Formats: sequence, structure tokens, C-alpha cells
Amino acid sequence: MDVIREYLSILIPIIILEIGLMIYSLRHVLKHDRYKFGSRTMWILIVIFIQIIGPILYLMIGREDE
Repeated sequence: MDVIREYLSILIPIIILEIGLMIYSLRHVLKHDRYKFGSRTMWILIVIFIQIIGPILYLMIGREDE
């Protein structure tokens, strides 16, 4: 239990960053119809199930330039 308390100051910002990236990416996926690679369903699954890397992948290579 003490180990968790030690790392809490590091974990909370990472969790907030993850949730923020996921929400932003999901909103973008649901709002747009065109993607560089893949389909809407594929990107939703990647963003949700591949924690921090999924939203970053979508923002870097998945979304179509507007």
C-alpha cells in the first residue's frame, strides 16, 4: 500500500493525460468520416483498448488532414 502512495503523484497526471487523450481522440473519430488508414470501428477499438499509445497513434497516423 505504501508503494502506491509513493507513485501516486506520478500516476495521477498520467491517468489524467490518458483520459484527456482518449476523450479528444474518440470525439474526433466520431465526428469525422474519413481516415488515412482503417475504419471508424477499428480506430474506436484502438483508442479504447490500447491505452496511451492508441490515441497517439490515431492523432499521428489515423486522422485525415482537414
